[in-house]
Formats: sequence, structure tokens, C-alpha cells
Amino acid sequence: MAAGVATPDRVSQTVRKPYPSFKVIVLNDDENTFDHVVNTLVRYIPGMVSDSAWKLADKIHKEGQAIVWTGPLEQAELYHMQLTHEGLTMAPLESA
Repeated sequence: MAAGVATPDRVSQTVRKPYPSFKVIVLNDDENTFDHVVNTLVRYIPGMVSDSAWKLADKIHKEGQAIVWTGPLEQAELYHMQLTHEGLTMAPLESA
């Protein structure tokens, strides 16, 4: 390398981007009971407790949908699949 030539500082060139987040959305339907929705959310969504699940079930019923989890794509796909297999009506995954 020639004297006096500056080299770029690689550390300052690194751009850190957060992983995109995806929303898992449950839709209202006439098929599932409140109990089933609550039990399914508590069973499959990490950290979900009964009180929160009941609030989400009520929101789903009143507003037609609710975001039940947001996070990385692979986990969102897993939870979406699990909730679908339990019979919940799901919206397609959306980026947050």
C-alpha cells in the first residue's frame, strides 16, 4: 500500500439492521369458542397468560382481529402454523 493512502475503516462501514418483525394475527370466525382461542394462545404463544389471552380473544371478537405475537419470521411461521393446526382463523403473516 502506498504511503499516505487512507484505508476505509471497516467498523464504521458496518450497518446494523434489525431483523424484520412479523405479526401473527388471529381473525374472528364463527367456528371457535372463546375458551378454545384462549387455551390455544396460552398453549402456543410464549409468555402468554390466561388474562392476556382473554383480552385478545375479546379484541378478536369485537374488532375482527388481533395481533397475538410479533417477532422474527421463523418463529412467526411456527406460531402461525401451530395456531392454524388448532383451527384458528389466521391472517397471512405481515411484516411489522
